[in-house]
Amino acid sequence: MNTAIHFRHNAGNIRSLEDFLRAKGGYVGGQREVYFIRALGALPNMSAAVQDLDRQGQALPAYLRLPEALPKLTAPEDTVFYTGAYERWRAGGGLRLRLVCPDPLFPQVLAQATQETLAQYQRTKAGVSETILKNFAVKLWHWTDSLLADILPHWTPQGQVKLVAENVQKEQPYLFFYLLTLLGCDVLLLNTRGDVQGGEALKKLSAPLTLGPYGENPLPGFLPQAPAAVSPAPQPVPTPQPSPARATPTLTIPPHPARVRRGATTPVSAASGGEQEKSFEELAKLASSIVMIAVHGDKGQPIATGSGIMIGRKGFILTNCHVIRGGRSFAVRIEDDETVYPTDEIIKYNADLDLAVLRIQRELQVLPIYDGRKKLVRGQKVVAIGSPLGLFNSVSDGIISGFRQINDVDMIQFTAPISHGSSGGAVLNMAGELIGISTAGFDQGQNINLAVGYENIRLFARGFFGP
Repeated sequence: MNTAIHFRHNAGNIRSLEDFLRAKGGYVGGQREVYFIRALGALPNMSAAVQDLDRQGQALPAYLRLPEALPKLTAPEDTVFYTGAYERWRAGGGLRLRLVCPDPLFPQVLAQATQETLAQYQRTKAGVSETILKNFAVKLWHWTDSLLADILPHWTPQGQVKLVAENVQKEQPYLFFYLLTLLGCDVLLLNTRGDVQGGEALKKLSAPLTLGPYGENPLPGFLPQAPAAVSPAPQPVPTPQPSPARATPTLTIPPHPARVRRGATTPVSAASGGEQEKSFEELAKLASSIVMIAVHGDKGQPIATGSGIMIGRKGFILTNCHVIRGGRSFAVRIEDDETVYPTDEIIKYNADLDLAVLRIQRELQVLPIYDGRKKLVRGQKVVAIGSPLGLFNSVSDGIISGFRQINDVDMIQFTAPISHGSSGGAVLNMAGELIGISTAGFDQGQNINLAVGYENIRLFARGFFGP
C-alpha cells in the first residue's frame, strides 16, 4: 500500500498531563510524530487536574475531551452509508466519510489509517472474519464522523490536534483512538478505572503514564469554552413548566421535509445590538437569508427538499440533520439568484440536536444569531420564515408558548404556523435575530411547533457564523 504519511509514535517522553499538552510532533519529509498515551490511575486531585487540562488545552489550536461512551450506530441509513463506503473501498474505489475534508490528502491518509487499524485488529484477535472486519470499519468511520465534526473540516497534515478520552478499556474503542493517531491526532486516555483489556501487543501501541491507584474517580464534565470572537455565553433555557398537555402527544419529525425553500435577505447589522423592534415588513425582507435545499440520492435523483439559514459569509448554511439525511449531494437555491449551487460538503452534523452545516461556493448575507443578552420568555413575539408545503419563503408570526425538553434537547415551543416543509427555516425575534431553527411539530394540535434554540445553535456552529 502506498503510504501518504509515515507516523512515528511517542518520540518524546511524557511524564505528566502537562507534558502531553506541550508535546509538539513534527512533520518533516512526509513523517509525522504523534503521541498516544495511556494515563493509568488517578492523581490525588484528579478532578482539578482534569479541569486544568481542559482549560490549558482549549488555549491550543484544537483540543477536545470526548465522552466516555462512543456513539452507537442506530440509524439504518447510517449503516447503509458506511457499509456501502466499505464495499466501494474494498473494491478499489476511493474512501470518504459523511463529513468532507477539503484537504485532498485526507482520503488517502484515512484509507491508510483504516488499513493499519484493521490489520492490528487481526493481529491481536483470533478468528476475525471479513464480516467482522467490515462491521468494525463501519464503527470506526461512524465514530470518526460523529466525534470529529469540529476537526475534520480543518484537517491538514501539519495540524496539531489534542484529543482526550476517558476510561477506554475495550479493544475496539482503543483501536479507534489508535486510528485517530494515524490521522495525526495526539491522544491521551485517562484510564482511571483500569488498563486496556488485551495482550501486551495491543498495549504497546501506546505509552503508559502512571498517575496513581485505580478507582471510580468520577471526572468532571467537559465544558467547551466559547471562542473569543463569540459574544457572551448564552443563558440557559428556562426550566419547562409541568403541564398535562405535554405528556403524551406524538412528536413527528419527518424523515425529510415535504418541501422547504430558500430565502434571501439583507442581513441585520450586528452592530445594532438587535435592540430596535422591526416591523413585520422589515422582518419579511430577511427571507433573502433563507435558502432552499434540494436533496439528491445515490443516482442523482431528487428525494426531498428542505430549508437552510445563512449563518457564515463564506458559504456556511445551517439546516436540520433530518433534512439532509440520506442525501449524497445537494442543490442550493437562493432568492433572486438564478444560479443553482451544487454541493456535497456536509461540514458538520449532530443527529441528537438535529443540526447540520452545509457549505456552498458563494459569499452569503448572514442572519445574526441572538447573543442571549436576555432570557427568552413565554409570550414573546416571534416570526417564522420557511417554505411549508413548498410555498416559498412564507412568513408567519406568533409567540413563544413554552420551553420543552424533547429527547434531552431543550427546545422552544412557538405558535407561528409551520407545516411539513418548514424544517430548517428560521425563527426570529422582533429584532430580526435568529433565536431558533424550525425542527418539528405535533400532528395532534394546531400551531404547536418546536425549534432548536440559539444556545445549541451557537455551540454547534461556533467558528462558522458571522463574517
